[in-house]
Amino acid sequence: MAIKSLYKGAEGEITEKKSRFIATLKPVKTEEEAVAFFNEMKKKYWDARHNCTAFVLGAKQELTRSSDDGEPSGTAGRPMLDVLVKEGVTDVAVVVTRYFGGVLLGTGGLVRAYQQAVSEGLRHCQVIEKKAGMKLSVQTDYNGLGKLQYLFAQQEIPVLDISYTDQVVIQIVIEAERCGEIEKAITEKTSGTAGITRDGECTFAMLDGAPHLFD
Repeated sequence: MAIKSLYKGAEGEITEKKSRFIATLKPVKTEEEAVAFFNEMKKKYWDARHNCTAFVLGAKQELTRSSDDGEPSGTAGRPMLDVLVKEGVTDVAVVVTRYFGGVLLGTGGLVRAYQQAVSEGLRHCQVIEKKAGMKLSVQTDYNGLGKLQYLFAQQEIPVLDISYTDQVVIQIVIEAERCGEIEKAITEKTSGTAGITRDGECTFAMLDGAPHLFD
């Protein structure tokens, strides 16, 4: 199962009837990290009318919290949270800072403004899909190298490293559920001459076309 989360947070801003809405998003792993981030933003924007907050945690978005921070109940925090949940992102916290422009927006206007601010912030973030993976080391002779490189390119399998000695060792990472299928394909492609070692489970994501491993 892939989990969408932020690799890098960002900021986005919209203006609605002279009120400024500044959305700041950050990847977080715990509720404590989210609260610390909220406090940091409230200090940064101490002079703003409102600093509304929301966060989502867990592989299934199971832990959520939100705050309207003085806006009419249900017009800020919950709508902000709804955007994160709908986009399917998790392990993320967001603060939307509002500088009041002197014009009342009404409840519907507030809901739309806070949601648009979060969407604008997300648009500037680097969103990744983390997958449960398995690292494999494939040992082959030089005759098998080209066949395996063709197989990995065809199957869109990321290569982590290649080392050349009397044999070639190719380190790859694959989705955990594809393990049996890929091991079989490697064996068939090399007529059973390649050695395969499972180097352990991991979490990985593709970043700019290259695999990135996470702790």
